[in-house]
Parts: sequence; structure tokens; C-alpha cells
Amino acid sequence: MPDPTGVRLVVHPDIATALAEGRPVVALESTIISHGLPRPDNLVVARQIEDAVRAGGALPATIAMVGGAVHVGLDDGALATIATSDDVAKASVRDLAVVAARGGHAATTVAATAHLAVEAGIGVFATGGLGGVHRGAAESFDESADLTALSHLPITVVCAGVKSILDVGATLERLETLGVAVVGYGTDRFPGFYRRDSGFAVDWRVDSPDQVAEIIRARATLGTDDGALVVAQPVAEDQQVDAALHDRVLQESLAAAVAAGIRGKAVTPFLLERFHRETAGESLRANIAIILGNAALAARIAAAASR
Repeated sequence: MPDPTGVRLVVHPDIATALAEGRPVVALESTIISHGLPRPDNLVVARQIEDAVRAGGALPATIAMVGGAVHVGLDDGALATIATSDDVAKASVRDLAVVAARGGHAATTVAATAHLAVEAGIGVFATGGLGGVHRGAAESFDESADLTALSHLPITVVCAGVKSILDVGATLERLETLGVAVVGYGTDRFPGFYRRDSGFAVDWRVDSPDQVAEIIRARATLGTDDGALVVAQPVAEDQQVDAALHDRVLQESLAAAVAAGIRGKAVTPFLLERFHRETAGESLRANIAIILGNAALAARIAAAASR
């Protein structure tokens, strides 16, 4: 659909039809494709994520910017562009207009994907792990734009908690302050991304997609859906990274980031890449299992909410 500014929001025809008919659609972020997974596995996994959504009874809508236009639902060519091009920016909400004005390519973060999904009329979004408050934020004031975006976007986000490289306790406090609702899916503990338990509890637990759908409907009725609902699903027990390995690599990686002077949005990709290398692929395997599981659950929730 053209816009007077020249910026376009291109909704794939299948997605547009599904939304018009009230059928379930799940938004998917694209930074995991461009910046989170190594080539050529990233393109293979991107297609597997979309297949997991379809198998769960919904249509996948991977979101990215291609040639300055926002695409909600990528065809094979656009998906390959995001997976293989060397000039794909990592775009949060504040970056979208800059990339659009330059006619560039961009993969969308959690914040940007959630924003664009809401713009397109999509209510359920699957990702791996949320961004949050970084360690040492008391001095650096470094926290992810994901938090402020989720504080005002009416969307349900299925994730595996927040990335374990973050300050999980501080992130949960910020989510509470910002009014973002959090429920554990099949667990009373807040997941730690690569690990099932971050060391913190959740206040509320759900055990089925129908229970999540009931919360979505109640939020709309009560008018409390002006912020996100976070559904935190832990990685499967046999897919989590060994605790001792995880903790050792985390401490070494944090120290390496400080020594290298890595700051801001460069920290997360630096730490994740180092995790993949130092765990001999264990964290990468867990990361893929996480996003596939979350995509499947998000599809079942979207299907339940559409009934």
C-alpha cells in the first residue's frame, strides 16, 4: 500500500487475505535470519520456522525491509535477500525510517517487528529471546528498546524469556514497571533462554493455548491490552545448554566484550557469536530448538484466539 512519503508497507497477498478473513497469522522477526544464525544454515532454519507456524495452524508473516519497503510476509526472493546479503542492517524502531529513506535492506528486531506487526493488524508474534536490561545498566543506562516498545504495543509475544547474557532480575522489574504482562507457559519459573530456569519465578502460569487466548480476550474486554502480553516458554529439557558450560562461557564472554570495548547494540551479536563458538555449537542448537518451539506455540495460540 503506497504512502504519501514514498515508504511502503507491503503485505503479502496471502497474509492480507488471512487477516481480512480473521484467520490466524503469526509475525516472525528477521534479525535471527540475518544476524543470529550462521550462513547457509540461516536460510534453511528461516524456512523451518515458517513451516513450524504452518504446522501449528497459522500463516507465517516474516517481517523485514527490502529495498526500502517494509514487507509483512516474505516471498522466497526476499527471504534469500535477508539471509544472504551483506548489506542488511539490524533495525530497531528508530532505524526503520532511516533505512527506508535510503532504500536499503533491514532485518527487524523484536521492537521493530512488534511495531510493524501491529501496524499490519497481526496480534501474535514469535521470537527467540527478548532484549532487556544489560548487566551494568546502573552505570551505562543500557537497555533494549524491546522493553519500551512492548510497553505500548497490543501484541502477544511468545519467547523463551530474555537472553541469559542480560540482567534478568532487572529486566523483570522493568517489565513490571512498564505494565507488560508476563505468563509462564507450562512453568512457574521465568525461562533463561538457553536454560529452562533463569533463577526467577513468574507470577502467573498457563498450560494451554486456549488459556492464553482467554487472557487475550479478557485484556481486550478490560482495556488492558495497550501493552504486550509475554508468553514465556522454556526450551525443552533435553535441548537446554549444560549449566556448567553455559555459566563458564557466559562469564568468559562478558569479560571478552569488556576487554574488546564492545558496547551498545553490538554487545548481543558479539556475545551470541562467541557463545556459538565456545560451546561448540551447543548454544546454536538450543537457539534453533527455541525458535522452532516458540513458532509452533505461537501458531496454536493464534489459532485459539481466532476461534
